[in-house]
Amino acid sequence: MAIKSATPYLVFGGKAEEAIAFYSGALGAKVQTLQRFGDMQPDCPAAIKNWVAHAVIQFDSGATLMLSDGSPEDKPTPGSSTHVALDIDSAAQGKAAFDALSKGGTVSQPLIEAPWGAQFGALQDRYGIRWMFNVAKG
Repeated sequence: MAIKSATPYLVFGGKAEEAIAFYSGALGAKVQTLQRFGDMQPDCPAAIKNWVAHAVIQFDSGATLMLSDGSPEDKPTPGSSTHVALDIDSAAQGKAAFDALSKGGTVSQPLIEAPWGAQFGALQDRYGIRWMFNVAKG
């Protein structure tokens, strides 16, 4: 399978910016990417315009963490806010992996065309592990 990376993705329900500052300071990471909901969706609700839609912090080793505030409906509880983000460079293989992991699990976001030019989907597998998919088109 053409999985390019598997990265921890942390969801904070409105506290991502605070967490980014904390982890950057405590672990010596640098912010590589920070996109707010208002940047990606100008018509989003005013209450979440400044929320973090997606961020990447990187360590000196090159390792990364991805972070987000999630959606207002997300109410992360301890232990439920961690996902594994897969970056897959084949649409067919990405769909096959998504379908396989969803068997016996729960799909929270079917694979859709994402505004950043890939397909995105999310699910919780039968063991309770949450997965996010970023799948190349074509």
